Amino acid sequence: MGKLIGYARVSTRRQDADRQVTDLVTVGVRRDDVYVDHGVSGAKASRPGLDRVMGALQEGDTLVVSTMDRLGRSTQNMLELAQSLRDRDVGLRVLNLGGGDVDTSTPMGSMLFTVMAALAQMEVEIKRERVRDSVAKRRTAGRDLGGRRQKFTDSQIRNAQRLIEAGQPASQVARDLGMSRATIYRRISIVRT
Repeated sequence: MGKLIGYARVSTRRQDADRQVTDLVTVGVRRDDVYVDHGVSGAKASRPGLDRVMGALQEGDTLVVSTMDRLGRSTQNMLELAQSLRDRDVGLRVLNLGGGDVDTSTPMGSMLFTVMAALAQMEVEIKRERVRDSVAKRRTAGRDLGGRRQKFTDSQIRNAQRLIEAGQPASQVARDLGMSRATIYRRISIVRT
């Protein structure tokens, strides 16, 4: 009998994979056999943690993930991964599918994996569509689109410009404002127009 090897992934560095790791350890994956990708999109086929998992898996082992979307975002990518596991005689267990093994070597397991992969991709595409619609509606209504707020007002930039023109070193003015020299020059050029 092979061993259980877990994989967890979070999309941003600010997120943590603690819940996923706890779920994997709870079902019998040793903590040393859990590989984690931090700040890596599921859309990327090659990820450092996943690459290490694929290198660690041996014939008879089982790859365990908490949810299907941790493996990838596109149906094609997930199906290629499933085929690669099948070719190596490695099992796959997805915990949010009732915790049972999804044996991708059987017709039923393969069908279930394909359907779930397609649903995971559809969910991502629906979210993307909602965001696009929201941005378009906000843009049409002339409302704020979000993003990072300007830290400095145009009048502050104009004052900085006056100081520079009066002979103050640009690097000192920028440092006093808490920005780089390149940023202050860029902001000055924007305020002039």
